[in-house]
Amino acid sequence: MEIKFNKRLLTAWLVLASLTLAYLWIDHSVDGSPGPSVAVTLSVIGIALIKVRIIFREFMEVRHAPAVLCRLTDAWVVLVGVSLFSCYLVGSALG
Repeated sequence: MEIKFNKRLLTAWLVLASLTLAYLWIDHSVDGSPGPSVAVTLSVIGIALIKVRIIFREFMEVRHAPAVLCRLTDAWVVLVGVSLFSCYLVGSALG
């Protein structure tokens, strides 16, 4: 049985794992209090959006798809990001 080694997927996996570790570092280094932190929340949303785009491109094989699908997935990531950031910031301004 031959095992194929894909450097691109390994790199994507390592980037995803390092982004997860970055979130954990940000969570513990910003503020020791258990309350909500704007910096941590916005960082988590940003990291999640980056991870989603990597997963779309590398693990769902969108990078080999037609250009329209690549643009649509990028637009979806931007739309969800703007929605999440806006909802959070409006919610924190009202509350």
